[in-house]
Parts: sequence; structure tokens; C-alpha cells
Amino acid sequence: MFPHARADLSASIVVFLVAVPLSLGIAVASGAPILAGLVAAVVGAVVAGLLGGSPLQVSGPAAGLTVIVAELVARFGWEVTCLITAGAGVLQIVFGLTRLARFAQAIPPAAVHGMLAGIGATIALGQLNVVLGGESQTGGVASMAALPGALATVSWPALLLGSLVIGVLLFWKRLPGRITVVPAALVAVVFATAVSLLFTDVSRVQLGGSLLEALSTPVLPASDWAGVLGGMLTVALVASVESLLSAVAVERMRPGLRTDNDRELLGQGAANTVSGLIGGLPVTGVIVRSAANVNAGARTRASAVLHGVWIAVFAIALIGVIELIPMAALAGLLIMMGVGLIKPADIRTARTHGELPVYAVTLAGVVLLNLLEGVLAGLVLAGLMLLWRAVRARPRLTRHDDGRCELIVEGSVSFLAVPRLARELNAVPRGVDVTVRLATDYLDHAARDHLTAWTARHEGTGGTVEVIEPQQAGHAGPPAARFLAWGEWQRSAAGGTDAAGGTDAAGGTDAAGGTDGALGPRTPEPVSGRVPSVMMITCADSGPLPHLPAGGEPDDVFTVQNVGNLVVGPGTAAAVEVATSAPGVRLLAVCGHSGCGAMAGLRAGAAGREGPLATWLRQARPVLRAHEAGHPVAVAAARDGVDEVDQLAMVNVAMQLEMLRAKEAVAGAPDVESVGLFHDTATGRVLVLDEDAQRFVEVEPGDGSIGADRTAAGYRIAVAARRMLRV
Repeated sequence: MFPHARADLSASIVVFLVAVPLSLGIAVASGAPILAGLVAAVVGAVVAGLLGGSPLQVSGPAAGLTVIVAELVARFGWEVTCLITAGAGVLQIVFGLTRLARFAQAIPPAAVHGMLAGIGATIALGQLNVVLGGESQTGGVASMAALPGALATVSWPALLLGSLVIGVLLFWKRLPGRITVVPAALVAVVFATAVSLLFTDVSRVQLGGSLLEALSTPVLPASDWAGVLGGMLTVALVASVESLLSAVAVERMRPGLRTDNDRELLGQGAANTVSGLIGGLPVTGVIVRSAANVNAGARTRASAVLHGVWIAVFAIALIGVIELIPMAALAGLLIMMGVGLIKPADIRTARTHGELPVYAVTLAGVVLLNLLEGVLAGLVLAGLMLLWRAVRARPRLTRHDDGRCELIVEGSVSFLAVPRLARELNAVPRGVDVTVRLATDYLDHAARDHLTAWTARHEGTGGTVEVIEPQQAGHAGPPAARFLAWGEWQRSAAGGTDAAGGTDAAGGTDAAGGTDGALGPRTPEPVSGRVPSVMMITCADSGPLPHLPAGGEPDDVFTVQNVGNLVVGPGTAAAVEVATSAPGVRLLAVCGHSGCGAMAGLRAGAAGREGPLATWLRQARPVLRAHEAGHPVAVAAARDGVDEVDQLAMVNVAMQLEMLRAKEAVAGAPDVESVGLFHDTATGRVLVLDEDAQRFVEVEPGDGSIGADRTAAGYRIAVAARRMLRV
């Protein structure tokens, strides 16, 4: 009748053991009554567990709200803060009913991670005073100001107990697996409590009654309703974002699990409304408890609900046990929680995507000002950086030994970029021949008009100007394309010539199920008689097509595109056979990319559904299993701070490369090289699979390697790989 009852019961006990010390510690850090943490833990477990949209997510008081709640308690008092919590819950219900959850995904990750890091730093600074024997402070500045005094009057028993907790938490994971099944937080607090019995002058938890006696109702504020409403909105927004982020993390931990984000906000809103009305802290989805729940083998939402029942029983029947816990032990636990919110992987990711300033400004703003102002500062900076990238052009002038000049213009070129473009154009010597390559995604009328006027002036000095534009919509394209018949294709593969007398080559596009004999359009006469020298197997959503280069030769790259750059299906096999039999192809490249929709769908369980896409993605299930089993490429990528979807994309490239080499056409062509590539579409970096180290690396520029083309898309990826392999 209940097929998962045993697994859910076992998981609920594990989560209960994790949740109790965390809930007590968060209440202490928030400046709220300690039992308010347990009230929120019970309400979050039962209400959000039953109503939420993420079946395995566990809700309760979270570290991400401690700074906000502490400020609210200091400003309005506890009872009004309860009203703010209930009002925030009502707002979350409105968010869920109006389907606003999707807009939370528009917040820059660097701002979110910077916010969490700022909260973590504030918690750690505040609780460091408690470990030293002082009092917890509200805000990062106050905590730093109080540290010298706490150091001057340090309490050695408190320092010892806090250090014991920190030491246990640091070294617990290094112990054998059978021992670490017991939650580290529980072991640390129990151990420190036992040691504290040796001391008489230790500050301990004071509950002032049982859980039932702690229940209270909110009161209306005497004034400052604007501040109260602002607090409601702040709590609602932060709690919603944190819950949705936690739900995404749970989805990644359990592939195939799906979250209804709007229902999740409804469940979180209901939990906050109830928690505020009965005297509890604000509630969010909590990744620490959720991870413990998933790792303990939970199967349904029953595990989250049951852990709330165990907390209620514990808080009612075992008050004396809780009051033995020293405050310094909870402070040590909170310091580790705060430090845990500052993740090196988030910093590396922000730096990789050029968003480190947003992360740093948000973190500093939360610590030095307050949470709302810190996040607003980060969002403003993110908007300014977006505007800067949108209007910034990157013209680069190169002078060749033969006297010619080449100007490459990248980025978005608007009227704001005309002065920079004019500076580079004016640096061209009079009378020389110039090639202007426009590798732009936008060129407005003012910039084009300036370039046209300069071209006329320069040609008047005796020089020539050749302007090469990207072959994209809105620009002049090649002559009318046509389809090749199969006989013409065979002659092309054998090195024959087409009717125009040039050596024939074509680039096909493989859709989700392969080309199956359908050939893509091509330029009828290859430029300068070129034939393809590179075959690219890329993803359908990888951005600019490699066979439509910015300023390159269309026939230089033979392209196959499909969903997920999979080396499967008769269409891809036929394309590989044709490419390896063509006289010019000497490099085969499998190229994945960041933010791959196919890999995201694979992780989300799209392969288990119905339809053509699901059927296609089932062929990539071995990749998902390899990633979950700890494929070396995934392990290395995780150490480099790569997120899990991109880790999966990298593992996919490595495994597809193995499949490509196993094909008879490739194995029988020893003079054809093959390589795995990964294109970071956000930064333009191109990474190459180092098969000895089983990781993707970026080769430094200047040695004819792949790193020399940082801003490249598809076509330049192929050219850079060809240079690296000296093809």
C-alpha cells in the first residue's frame, strides 16, 4: 500500500537529526526566540511538504534570511516581525497564483551567489563574537566593530566549545563512510554539549517553556507601515528566490524529478503565513536538509512531513535536553554554515563569465550596508555591465608584413561605439590596402554610415578597402543556394568537380534524428576552389553556425548539427563516411557548448517522456549514467567550478568522441585527427579535451593554439582546432 514507506521513514529520521541543531542556531542568529526556529521547522516541514511543488525539498528556517530577520527584530520587535512573516507568505501566494516564478530565473546568478556569500559572511562575523564569549551583533559592520572587545575579554570555555564544533564539522567527512552516516552537525553539538558539562560558567540555551507555550500571535505596528510593507516584500522575494534555487539543486541531485515552481511558491507562501501567525521564523526551501533527504533515499514528500512530526515530539517532550546545549556550540555551527555559503565554485563561475564585480559588490553591500541595498547595488552594476557589453565594440587593427592592414570589428557596434571605431580607422596609413572583417552581431546605421564614408575617403588616397560581413540574416548572403543530388554528392566525396568546374563540397545539417540522406544547402561554387578540411559535429542550439563564418570561407568546414551533438543515427554515420572519404578533411571535431538545452533536458528526465525529442535523448542515457557515476571529466570540471549541466555536456563530448573513433570510417582513416571541443558561449573561450588528464583545458594564445580565438564562434573553433593540431 505504501511502497516507499520504509525509505521515507529512514530519510525522515536523518533529516530530523540535521534540522534540530540548525533550526536552533538560525533562531539564535536571527535574534528571535529560540523555539521560533523549531516552530518554523515544524510548519515548513508539514505545510510546505504537503503543498509545495518540489516533492523531495525540505523547508524550514534558513540561514539566507537570518540577516533580514535580525534587522526586522531589532527595528520592529518580535511580534511585528511575525506579522511581516505572515504578510510575506501572502505575497508568495500571490506570486504563485500569478505565475511569477519564472521571473526569478532572470536574476543574475552572480547577484544571488553574492547575496548568499554576504549573508554567510555576516553570520560568521556575528557568531565569532559569541565563540569568543561576547554577544551576537546585528549587521556585519557592528560585528567587526565588536571583535576587538571580544578578543580582549575572551572566554576560554566558549572558545574551546566553539572550536570543538568547528573541528568536528571540518574533519567529519574524512572519516570512513559508515561513521559519517550520522549527521556531522548532530555529532558536533552533542560532543560539545558533553564537554561543556565540565564547566560551570557556560552560557546555555534558554527556552522558557515548551514548544506549545512558545506559540504566539503577531501584533500590528504602532507606526512605520511603509517599513513593515517593505519588510514583507523583502522577505517574500528572498524566500522565494532561495526556495526556487534549492528546488533546482534538488532536481539536479535526483534526475527525473520535476518541480512545479508556481505550486512551490504557493506551498512556501502557505507555510510562511502559518508560521508567522503562530510565532515562527520565516520559512524557505533549505538545500542542506533537502540534500540530506535525497541522499538518505527519500522517495516521496512523506519524508519531509514526517521529519516535522519528529521535531514537534522532540520539542515538546525533551526540553531539558535542548537547554543543556551551550550557546558557543550553536555559534560554532553557525560560523560553519555562514562560511559554507561562500563557495569557491561560485567565485570561479562568476570570474569565468565576467561577473566577478557583480558578485563582489553584492557581497560587500550585504556585509557593509544591508541585504536589500547590497542586492540592489549588485543588480544595478549587472545592468550597467550589460549596457556596456551591449554598446561596446572591439575593433582591432593588425598590420601585416606585406603592408596590408586588417581591421577586425567584434561585438555590438552602435553610434556609441563610433568614436572607438573612428580611432582605429584613422590609424590606417594612407594608400594601403585594407580588409575590414565585421564579426558583429549588430551594426547600426550611424556606424555603417561612418564606415562607408571612411571607405570612400581611404580609396581616394589610392588604397583599396574590402569589407567582409557575417553571412547572417539582414546581411548580403552568398549566391542562391541549391541542393545537390546524391550522384553529385558521391562525385564530390570522390574528389570530382561540379558543373561549374570547381572541386565540390557541401555542408549538411543533421536534425535531431540525423539527415538520413537529406543534404543541406551550400554555396554552388566554392571560393578559390577550396574543399572542407574540418568536419564539425555540433549541437543544434550552439549559436552561430560553423559553416556560416564571419569573414571565413563557407566550404572550409563540413558541419553536422543535431540535438546534443550525438554521434548516432544513420544520418551522422553517412556524413562521417562522406567526410573521411573526401580528399581534404583531416580533422574531425565533436563540439559541445555551455548552457546546452539537450543536456539540461537529459538531466531533467526528458528522455523518459514521449515524443521525438525523448526518443532521441534516450540514446544519450549512457552519458547521464557515466556522469552520475563520477566520470573523470565531470570530476575535473566540478573542481574547476563548472555547473552540473555543463559538466554533463563535457562528459557527452568525451563519450561521443570515443564513439566517433570507433566508427569504421574513422578507424580506417589513420591520417584523420579527431578532437573534443567545448565552447563557453558566455565568454567565447574554446576548451580542448586533454585526454591524458581527462579534462578540458584552454591553451594559451600566441602558440597557434585554440586560445588565440577567444571570441570565436563555430567557424573559428574549427580553424583554431586545426591550427592546434597542425593540420
